[in-house]
Amino acid sequence: MQGETQTRVGIVLGLGIVIIGALALQQDIFLRLLLGLGLGVALTKGSIGFAGSVNRAYRRGSTQLIQTLMLMFVVTAIINAGLLLCGGIEQYQLWINPINLGLIVGGLMFGFGMTLSSCCASGVMVEMVSDVPRALVTLLMFGAGVFIGLPIQSSSSIVQQTWISTSSFEGQGVFLPDLFSWGPLNGYLMSVVFTIAMASLVIYIARRYENSRKKEGSYLGVDGEKAREQIVSSSSPLGMLSGLWTMNFAAIVIAIIFGIMMATTSAGWGASTPFGLWFGKLLIALGLDSHSVASFTQRPEHLFTMPFFEHGVSVQNLGILLGTLIAVFWLGKWASPFKSQYTLKHYALFSIGGLLMGVGTRFANGCNVGALYTPIANFSLSGWIFFGALVAGGILGNQFARKVKLIATAPTPQPIMQ
Repeated sequence: MQGETQTRVGIVLGLGIVIIGALALQQDIFLRLLLGLGLGVALTKGSIGFAGSVNRAYRRGSTQLIQTLMLMFVVTAIINAGLLLCGGIEQYQLWINPINLGLIVGGLMFGFGMTLSSCCASGVMVEMVSDVPRALVTLLMFGAGVFIGLPIQSSSSIVQQTWISTSSFEGQGVFLPDLFSWGPLNGYLMSVVFTIAMASLVIYIARRYENSRKKEGSYLGVDGEKAREQIVSSSSPLGMLSGLWTMNFAAIVIAIIFGIMMATTSAGWGASTPFGLWFGKLLIALGLDSHSVASFTQRPEHLFTMPFFEHGVSVQNLGILLGTLIAVFWLGKWASPFKSQYTLKHYALFSIGGLLMGVGTRFANGCNVGALYTPIANFSLSGWIFFGALVAGGILGNQFARKVKLIATAPTPQPIMQ
């Protein structure tokens, strides 16, 4: 199928999904679908993925994605500051996560696991469009990991208790505006300044690292990033649909979608918990009693028995997959997602990666969006601590993968958001 034809197919597909969703879904669920579609399109057209931030830096020497994520964090934090300043924290379900051993262990596990599978929680939905064998194995084991970790998240003191907290979230974690309450705008101005300072520090370190790789001759770059450097903006609607987006433009789009999500749902972006719920549904479908599943996970039984299209975040995750599919057609890049030359060793690594990520999300109370992006945007200090653990885990995971794959016969995965 030629590129222009695929673009038109993508337009029809996108319109069809929106129309069917509007007619068949409750309004709040339809909103979740739209948010997911937007995220899927932006992640794909901008080649943005949280897992790729560490993988590209370690494997290719490029830190452009890390720098782009910092821009996204800052823009989102500014949007959130405006919402919180005007509406008050009582109107929002802020993700001020505990700072504890679980956060660090979870970050290390998640970072290690995402290097083996070359994707994360939202990323696995994106990769389902281009590489079903790898994504499906990762998703199944990710779900198993979340399911296994749910009772740990509910009852373990290293996950629930925090070493330090502030007045607005006593016993939960550190809310930056509390630390800067002496400053203007109820502490939000200095909280934004702190976020900018942290992001700038990360960018400075990233650039120093990239320059050192270039000097030593080990910098390889990333083809997708190089292509985006040559983008010439098009004013035609078809050109906007069929062309790539710069990474910075995509990051700003995602930040705006996050702001809309906060304003309309009163909460940030989460992605990983539904995977555990889906795994529980699978067990029930295979004959396990729903009461036993709920009892093991220490979660309400209705979460495992309710229809899929009545659970907002599940539909939002599906929307990411569908948004990716639409974007791939728009770009004219659709190809069979079932071709693979992976060996048993690769599938074992994908399984380990998915399991580690799943369990890691329960220790850290979230994934790359639930423990990193949303907390940072909500001014939780835990997000930056998780980022440090994530990077450390990613480095260790890449070192492990490099050693193990020395004797692998199949090619390494080439995901959309690698």
